[in-house]
Amino acid sequence: MAAVAESPVAAAAAEDREPQREAVPGLDSQRRQIENGENGRGHPLRAGESWFLVEQHWYKQWEVYVQGGDQDPSTFPGCINNAELFEDQVNWHLKKGLVEGEDYVLLPAAAWHYLVNWYGLEHGQPPIERKVVELSSIQKVEVYPVELLLIQHSDMDTAHTAQFSRTDSVDLVLRTAQEQFLVSPQEETRLWIKNAEGSFERLCNTRVTVLDAALKTGQVVIMETRNKDGTWPSAQLPAMSSASEEDEDFQGQPGICGLTNLGNTCFMNSALQCLSNVPQLTNYFLKNRYLEELNFCNPLGMKGEIAEAYADLVKQAWSGHHRSIVPHVFKTKVGHFASQFLGYQQHDSQELLSFLLDGLHEDLNRVKKKEYVELCDAAGRPDQEVAQEAWQNHKRRNDSVIVDTFHGLFKSTVVCPDCGNVSVTFDPFCYLSVPLPMTHKRVMEVFFVSMDPRRKPEQHRLVVPKKGKISDLCVALAKHTGVSPERMMVADVFSHRFYKIYQLEESLSSILDRDDIFIYEVSGRAAIGENSREDVVLPIYLRERTPARDYNNSYYGLMLFGHPLLVSVPRDRLSWDALYHILLYRLSRYVTRPSSDDEDDGDEKDLEDKDNLPQPGHVAGGSSQDPGPEQAGPSSGVAGGSRAPVDNSPGPSHWPQRARRKHLFTLQTVNSNGTSDRSTFNEDTHAQPYIAIDWEPEMKKRYYDEVEAEGYVKHDCVGYVLKKAPVRLQECIELFTTIETLEKENPWYCPNCKQHQLATKKLDLWMLPETLIIHLKRFSYTKFSREKLDTLVEFPIRDLDFSKFVIKPQNESAPELYKYDLIAVSNHYGGLRDGHYTTFACNKDSGQWHYFDDNSVSPVTENQIESKAAYVLFYQRQDVARRLQPQPSLSDPPASPACGTPPTLEFMDIN
Repeated sequence: MAAVAESPVAAAAAEDREPQREAVPGLDSQRRQIENGENGRGHPLRAGESWFLVEQHWYKQWEVYVQGGDQDPSTFPGCINNAELFEDQVNWHLKKGLVEGEDYVLLPAAAWHYLVNWYGLEHGQPPIERKVVELSSIQKVEVYPVELLLIQHSDMDTAHTAQFSRTDSVDLVLRTAQEQFLVSPQEETRLWIKNAEGSFERLCNTRVTVLDAALKTGQVVIMETRNKDGTWPSAQLPAMSSASEEDEDFQGQPGICGLTNLGNTCFMNSALQCLSNVPQLTNYFLKNRYLEELNFCNPLGMKGEIAEAYADLVKQAWSGHHRSIVPHVFKTKVGHFASQFLGYQQHDSQELLSFLLDGLHEDLNRVKKKEYVELCDAAGRPDQEVAQEAWQNHKRRNDSVIVDTFHGLFKSTVVCPDCGNVSVTFDPFCYLSVPLPMTHKRVMEVFFVSMDPRRKPEQHRLVVPKKGKISDLCVALAKHTGVSPERMMVADVFSHRFYKIYQLEESLSSILDRDDIFIYEVSGRAAIGENSREDVVLPIYLRERTPARDYNNSYYGLMLFGHPLLVSVPRDRLSWDALYHILLYRLSRYVTRPSSDDEDDGDEKDLEDKDNLPQPGHVAGGSSQDPGPEQAGPSSGVAGGSRAPVDNSPGPSHWPQRARRKHLFTLQTVNSNGTSDRSTFNEDTHAQPYIAIDWEPEMKKRYYDEVEAEGYVKHDCVGYVLKKAPVRLQECIELFTTIETLEKENPWYCPNCKQHQLATKKLDLWMLPETLIIHLKRFSYTKFSREKLDTLVEFPIRDLDFSKFVIKPQNESAPELYKYDLIAVSNHYGGLRDGHYTTFACNKDSGQWHYFDDNSVSPVTENQIESKAAYVLFYQRQDVARRLQPQPSLSDPPASPACGTPPTLEFMDIN
């Protein structure tokens, strides 16, 4: 077969082409290969493949040449020349509006390379290579690629134009920018795009295509490079420039960096400092291994934003260029994805830690598409087989650096109390929440009010059973006062009134530590006849008339003050006049009786309707039948039961008879709140009568001593403190693995009985993680109470041995697989409603312990770490520590105790 190159024209053209080509097939063979061959123009379009543009006139000329078959030199097309398709000969941009079939033809890559090999390409011209893209399920060659303007953050005025196929990855855009601006691939960079409205948006996922990222021709793409101090140029606001300049030359120990308190964010700072000092996790972020594992499509994750925000924080803290940093961006991200952390309320460091570990795991989960995995019970199979199956199933859906570092495996055994069915499952865990041994005693502070008006109220501190009753409180007080428990009534006083009057059988758990509890001595004289009592106990309020207008003797213009009283009144003396004198006697310690100069004949009119006080349940002027004390409500305050008689207490019958004095106050029947006067009585209502002592302001000023009325004395027992013996951490872990019976609110469904059962459950440790987080459950919440346990938990700094707790068959030749060393502690100082979080942490590079208190950091010695404030403990397995770095030399001098001492609770600033 003759070669085209034999033509003189072709031979002359061949001299200009480089390099030497293989023999050119015959013209008919050329036509078949280009037009009809498997790799010719009939080749189907496939997404991602390359096609090439050839100028229409040149291609038509080639068709004439090969179809003639006579090698006519006048029809020889010469080198491929696409000059007519370009706007210029410099940037080689295609002309706008080119049409296939009129301006160009498309050839697959193989056909293009054939023609170039046979005829060559005009010198200096670039091949016009284009990719096949899939748009709306249609395969199409993108003739016009996306032209992006690449800009470096440090030089916003210089733009570089680069073309990208819509099928190219954003990572290619990033690498192109790195090459263009001479930035090393080892440096961490990221991309931003400028939208039409002028705002900027991060291109977070570099693994998506230009098409999926919605990049368009002419769009500005900005590349920024992370600063040496771990910050990003885009994050440095003008207002922060002075702080940046101040620390510009600072060089400190990496990791020794405080976190600014943004307002009640000490809980977050404490959790972050603990996590930041876990060596495996911090190295993972510092070495940028997270960049390859960011999971942007996980529906359970946070689009990689939590992982990136945490990475920024770690890189800044471990750059060594900051004394402290402001975690504002991280706080905003947390609030965005977890609404419970929005705002600046105080929260729990362990709750934040739990959210963060879960968020980091999902953002870095290597499993991009989670398959369905059915949970299987042991069904009598060997534990090792079931445990291995459970762990493999867990890793099929959850595989991340968090799983590698923090996840272990429980063995859960549930036994049905009816049929004895045993269910064994193995469940992953991220941390251990271990209970603290609970004390069965409780310290309560109360005020005892004697019937003797000369005695001031006494403050007592009583030790009572935590699950005791009100009667136990009275028994404890009786040991201090000598007053029989049968002669005591317990009341919660709030805002000058009785919030509640307790019955002896009620539970002490209904009384909170913050409640003001008053225990009143009352008469114990018992009745002889049935359904009658010699004494009635009346609740008494103190009120003062105010300058405000008094509307028909209603509560408007009357204000409660002082401490209310429970007063025993003989049933046979239930008249207003007798009650007046009884109350005057009970108030005699702080109410002065009128002198002889104040004596007069009294106000007869004022007393004529007050000669007879109705029986309990009646009001002045009423005629309702006495319902009887036994019909009073449960909080009536009427002394019940058998009470011992008291005959030696002075009363109105012992007072000398003398002329009637001027009344200092008036009496009024009121409701239980003391806010509404009761002038009428409903026969169907069996309510306890409450009496108010109403004072005129002038009379109160003259005869009522407010200072004396508020006075009280402290009993010797007030100095008593219930000492709590310290417990060992191992005891808490033993308690965690103890068999427990499920609560009624959380029963277990027995597949054998086909009903919910209060089964017994036991948790055992099967496999422990590299880093073990132990949460001490210091906060106790019940239906009636909330408290913090400030028990001292003794935990070892080194060699915490779990060999006796792990039930999986152990490797006896590797004891370090079960021994742990402490690396961090989250502390909580204060109580439930206020408190402060700090951190002790061991630096992974220096091995030195430091105390982190928000933006303050100071070195400490190991003997300062253990305290009652310890809340969350971080332990690292010894084999991991040896793998990461050698142990520090024993000859290293210990840090001086003077370097830093954690503040005690008395001097702790709380949020």
